[in-house]
Amino acid sequence: MNSIPVCNYEGSDYQQSFWERGGRAYEDGCERIALRRLLPVGQEHERLLELGAGAGRNTLRYVGYGEITLVDYSRTQLEQARQRLGDGRRFRYVAADIYYLPFAPAQFHAATMIRTLHHMVEPRLALDQVRRVLRPGAIFILEYANKQNLKAVLRYLLRRQSWSPFSPEPVEFAPLNFDFHPATVRTWLQASGFAVERQLTVSHFRVGLFKRLFPQGWLVALDSVAQLTGDLWQLSPSVFARCRAVGTPSAESSAEPFVFRCPACGHAPLEDTPPRILCPECRREYPAEDGIYDFRIR
Repeated sequence: MNSIPVCNYEGSDYQQSFWERGGRAYEDGCERIALRRLLPVGQEHERLLELGAGAGRNTLRYVGYGEITLVDYSRTQLEQARQRLGDGRRFRYVAADIYYLPFAPAQFHAATMIRTLHHMVEPRLALDQVRRVLRPGAIFILEYANKQNLKAVLRYLLRRQSWSPFSPEPVEFAPLNFDFHPATVRTWLQASGFAVERQLTVSHFRVGLFKRLFPQGWLVALDSVAQLTGDLWQLSPSVFARCRAVGTPSAESSAEPFVFRCPACGHAPLEDTPPRILCPECRREYPAEDGIYDFRIR
């Protein structure tokens, strides 16, 4: 089994240091509007998969879905999410590697991946995994960091940076932090079995000077209008895409049981038997303790 590097926030106070104390209220407000525009209200029988859920910053914005499965590689991030959201039948917390998702095919009616793809060394493999666990016709909301943003374009034209924002390949601006070209991401999505329905450009005014000079509400309102140009051009640092899993939805029962799949050998179903889940095929054991399933295999 190949070991693909992952970005691990284990032990991090990312939610507090970056979002709550890091002056990111503007970005959070812009992303809230984008999610509201793109993600349809769910139904009580529908399942949503939140990839890179972290401490659950966005989870309560997924209105109407009867089950939300939060996935993150970091167990401590999921512990923070559980403290924030609580237990109960609506939330399921799963520590897992996105390259080896522990779910049987076609389990989810919708999925989101916000501020996560930019940590992916192999984004195509990640998108393939997402498509595998989605039902045909499911909605997938993807956010990614855009290398063709206006600041990067200006810096390149002024010869302040060596890499071109117009070239298709990703750029790794810090270890395990990548910016992607919009056309490349759209090509990956199509190859993985998604049709891009709508794009929004987000966080146009992510500039420290603007955030110091202008009220947050004004900047969010301006960004809300600018987002609507997303299908015409993509020049903002963040892009949201609403995609649909290609295929015609079948008449599957809404009461179909949720099924775990062994991320190591692919055997399904796995019996949901906390505090340990045993794969009868490869004999691996996965802990399920304190409300968190741990399917990490590294």
